[in-house]
Amino acid sequence: FVNQIGLKSHMKFILFYLTYTAVFAFQTLIIKKRLINKLDFNSKTRMFLSLILYITFFGALMYPLARNYPLVPNWLYFLLSLPMGVIFLTFTITLSHDIISFGLKKTSFKKNRREFFKKGLDIGAVSLIVATNAKAIDSARHAELEIVDVKLNNLKQPYTIVQLSDVHIGGLIDKTFIKSLVDKVNVLNADVVVITGDLVDTKLKSAKDALDELKNIQAKYGTYFIVGNHEYFHGVKPIIDYVNSLGIKVLENENVYIGTKDKGFFLCGVYDRYGETYGSYKPDIKKALHNTQTHPTVVLAHQPKYIEEIETKGIDLMLCGHTHGGQIFPFNFLVKLQQPYVKGLHQHNEFTQIYINKGTGFWGPPMRLGASSEITILKLS
Repeated sequence: FVNQIGLKSHMKFILFYLTYTAVFAFQTLIIKKRLINKLDFNSKTRMFLSLILYITFFGALMYPLARNYPLVPNWLYFLLSLPMGVIFLTFTITLSHDIISFGLKKTSFKKNRREFFKKGLDIGAVSLIVATNAKAIDSARHAELEIVDVKLNNLKQPYTIVQLSDVHIGGLIDKTFIKSLVDKVNVLNADVVVITGDLVDTKLKSAKDALDELKNIQAKYGTYFIVGNHEYFHGVKPIIDYVNSLGIKVLENENVYIGTKDKGFFLCGVYDRYGETYGSYKPDIKKALHNTQTHPTVVLAHQPKYIEEIETKGIDLMLCGHTHGGQIFPFNFLVKLQQPYVKGLHQHNEFTQIYINKGTGFWGPPMRLGASSEITILKLS
């Protein structure tokens, strides 16, 4: 039975890797054929750019292996994690360059004037590729504080919730990163700290040193966690047990009362909707909301899409993550095809508000563009 599970896991990885390779091979081919080969540069420069592209593609192929078998040093892991984002951004700019080039060909400009604009367009495209990638790498280094005011009906005194989400411990998100994150959280004097899923994204034994730092989080009424879809990939039960052992309460389709007598609210948490595919640890909102009718409720659910699958009456506020805010523009448009909300605070219906954290860490490339990492400070009133 154990061997069957291991074989199934390996087959899933192989299928993922083949699909992943095909996607990045396609993007690399388009960049080569539609951008580099058409640049109005000399042949040596185009050959040099092609070489950089091939090395980048090779790095992208190596990244899933480094992620799945975390044996490489951090500096090499960093170099291998960048190509995913670099190729995606370069591919996006390539498409824009191709459209503008096509439009330029259709103009009535004379040949020498058209060639002048084409040269400028090519230089601009290469410069934009360098600038956007550099900006994206720099933006991933710092988590910004997002302060959000939320009014809840019948809440009799104010509370502050600090929300973390999608930390993705593993690879570059290590003990040093988590220690720094805990220091930032502790100066905020939160009433409650919540972590809305995808905390662990590697084998538990590789994550324990970083997870141990979370014991130092200080919050008046405690720290709470719900699993995201990535916890299911790495052993959901052992992760739940270990996080609980740190003094962080994992909410498993259940609720806790937060605050002083008759002036607080219920904090509820559900398993991730991926549990339906996994076959166990399934979300149960009715169980999570049991006996919460007397006070306002704040529900933790990893994916925003879950709000479309449940009856929301009785839920005042839902806190989610999962989307990373798109992480790298324009990927946010693709996320919107799968999730009803990508980031920020929304009034879902007459009963329920929903807030989506853009992610405190990152997944894949250490890059963010148009969607900064965040620590959310929710001021409930």
